[in-house]
Amino acid sequence: MKKYNVAIVGATGAVGSEMLRCVLEFNFPYESIKLLASARSAGKTISQNGIDFVVEELTADSFEGIDVAFWSAGGSISEKYMDAAVKAGCVNIDNSSHFRMDPNVPLVVPEVNSEALRDHKGIIANPNCTTIMMCSAVNRIEEVFGIEKITVSTYQAVSGAGVAAMDELYAQSRDVLDGKEPIAKVLPSGGDKKHYPIAFNCIPQVDVFNLENGYSKEEMKMVNETKKIFGKDIKVNATCVRVPVLRGHSESIHIQTKKPLDMPLVFEVLANSTGVHLYDDLANQIYPMPTAFIGDEMVHVGRVRQDLFSDHGLNMWAVSDQLMKGAAYNSIDIGLKMIEMGIL
Repeated sequence: MKKYNVAIVGATGAVGSEMLRCVLEFNFPYESIKLLASARSAGKTISQNGIDFVVEELTADSFEGIDVAFWSAGGSISEKYMDAAVKAGCVNIDNSSHFRMDPNVPLVVPEVNSEALRDHKGIIANPNCTTIMMCSAVNRIEEVFGIEKITVSTYQAVSGAGVAAMDELYAQSRDVLDGKEPIAKVLPSGGDKKHYPIAFNCIPQVDVFNLENGYSKEEMKMVNETKKIFGKDIKVNATCVRVPVLRGHSESIHIQTKKPLDMPLVFEVLANSTGVHLYDDLANQIYPMPTAFIGDEMVHVGRVRQDLFSDHGLNMWAVSDQLMKGAAYNSIDIGLKMIEMGIL
């Protein structure tokens, strides 16, 4: 089997660290691994699976001899250095939002639209974490029954807003339990006017609002990215909420299908969906919860039930580790799928 020279851009961040773990644990066939980050992180040693890696400074010359790069350093970094990587002949799988809606860049969830990878021009975009888990969860329903519309509410962990948000949840929880007034400096992410405590609270804002339509940037990502991934006009209405969970996003998904639902068949197709784990046993109170699947690469689906008033309506609950399936693992899985398809 061919082996590849791999780079991870943003290797010192939470997603970058998970990318390194995924390369090693999911047997991406690497010849070498180069960890890239800002100048202030250069020289830092990162240990993973008993192997020590020394972080190098990211520059325009970092991609000479690199076959594939996994990026998680933010849109501004991708914008600044991506051209140099493409010119060096490197295939780039980017976790930022910068290229997602570029019509010349495939936006890919491997189990949903891997054929789009054949059209890449050196860059493949990784979708938003909430979009990835929803599209994976509903993919086989779309194939068998067709989907007209999805109404989704997200319950997003604070780790999606970074280490500072996680630290704030810890600190605020201690303050509340000690009878003190919690101090809020971080959330809502994207909010630059006010901050609210997340401890023992829910904040119905993720990223900034579009004041013309009332939806947040995060919500519109789900609307627009879903259409691009499926290549059709599936209507999506999203409400994104930050909840006091450290890691792991959850979604309540309501689907309106084109064909009437056959519930035994629904359970059968979900049980046999790639990337999806059907975890649904109401008699024994078995259903997905985020704390049960930290570090896991699957989308876990439960509470599957038909709409009480429509044979075209389906409800489900989905849980996934957004740092894994929602970011790092999906990126590595794209690379593995490209190898399987013979295009890397």
